[in-house]
Amino acid sequence: MGKITGFLEIPRHDRSYKPAGDRIRHFREFVIPLDDAETEKQAARCMDCGVPYCHNACPVNNQIPDWNDLTYRGDWKRAMENLHTTNNFPEITGRVCPAPCEAGCTLNLEDIPVTIKTIEYQLAEKGWDEGWIIPAPAAAPTGKRVAIVGSGPAGLAAAQQLARAGHEVHVYEKNARPGGLLRYGIPDFKLEKHVLDRRISQLGAEGVTFHCNTEVGRDVKLSELLAGHDAVLLAGGSEKPRDLPVPGRDLKGIHFAMEFLTQQNRRIAGEPLRDGEEPISAAGKHVLVIGGGDTGSDCVGTSIRQGALSVTQVEILPKPPEKEDKDITWPDWPRKLRISTSQAEGAELMWSVRTEEFLGNADGCVERAHMIRVDEKLQPIEGSDFELNADLVLLAMGFVHPVHEGMIAEVSPKLDERGNVLANTQDYATSVDRLFAAGDMRRGQSLVVWAIREGRQAAAAIDEYLMGETLLPR
Repeated sequence: MGKITGFLEIPRHDRSYKPAGDRIRHFREFVIPLDDAETEKQAARCMDCGVPYCHNACPVNNQIPDWNDLTYRGDWKRAMENLHTTNNFPEITGRVCPAPCEAGCTLNLEDIPVTIKTIEYQLAEKGWDEGWIIPAPAAAPTGKRVAIVGSGPAGLAAAQQLARAGHEVHVYEKNARPGGLLRYGIPDFKLEKHVLDRRISQLGAEGVTFHCNTEVGRDVKLSELLAGHDAVLLAGGSEKPRDLPVPGRDLKGIHFAMEFLTQQNRRIAGEPLRDGEEPISAAGKHVLVIGGGDTGSDCVGTSIRQGALSVTQVEILPKPPEKEDKDITWPDWPRKLRISTSQAEGAELMWSVRTEEFLGNADGCVERAHMIRVDEKLQPIEGSDFELNADLVLLAMGFVHPVHEGMIAEVSPKLDERGNVLANTQDYATSVDRLFAAGDMRRGQSLVVWAIREGRQAAAAIDEYLMGETLLPR
């Protein structure tokens, strides 16, 4: 695959970024793409390594060596078509996926993996630029109706697959526009929404009907959807945030991360505040972000762009090693120090720190946070207390399970031990007849690429349930 000696001759060269001082002045994407010639050179580095561990590392099982080889040889259209056989939205994963495929690349043993994520991005964008990505409606309808609850990556992937199989697909979204997490959770500087709108238009042309501003469980009952459709797929995500029950938690100025991020995304899109919703802004404030993952990093980048005086991000876990032990971790995803582009824009990062209490002023607004350092067993270290200025606190400690109130409480499907809707990865069926579940709602908080995989597999399972057999790939 690729040029036989390419990995020996061609150094790794990835996309670059616009300077931090420029990009923090706006909410647009700031990645500088490679040109076509350099992309082909990077694809030439893909080795004929015998066992392509990148396949296993990729949740959607992209045929990475195949489309790398085609790209190297200049056959971009076939490479793009190959990529789309496993991934419905490569221009999105090429932007926001952490690229476990690159962690599993054989060349990653030397810390110089093939730039798989960048090549994926370039192929998808080439497809749009050249007009190769067009609607692919079904040849004939099946007469079956499927409802999908949630228009995030799992719901969209399932909707496209089922529509192409000929089913009448209706997607229900509680927000004003489709996209779920992709539209409302991921900041525009990582994923501009016109990228998403292209796909929404494609799905519409393939026969998918979107019902926005419609919350299942409130505006329409889940039992009504079950009565009016041959199958219903729950793909609403894991939206119950993990809270921090410490003294002072009820002070003003302490918010869950998604309250902050979704409001900013809606602000950019021109959507008004909802009834009773207070505006949240980091402008002129000392911001404390609690939680060290991607959501916390997104809060950092958003706060800096809003004009925060300072941004501090704290994590209770120890600081990861700067380099993993390849003999132990490869080809699996390693825990190691990763500094995101948002963190590199000016945040102060702290590890092994626990929040003990929030302190406020006479008006009931948060002003400071009382912190303590912890050891490797997460136990407090005596005498290590300190305080941080904090006019705005953002809780980004992950999500525990789907919201149970509303549609889940209405039909009471069985839940797993973590509170997710119980379904296996063979038929994706819940304990309720004709009701299926996929994505974060089923597996818990995870990556966009895992949601796409589950949406595709659930679509194949639903198609087989409805028709007795399926030609949809899993």
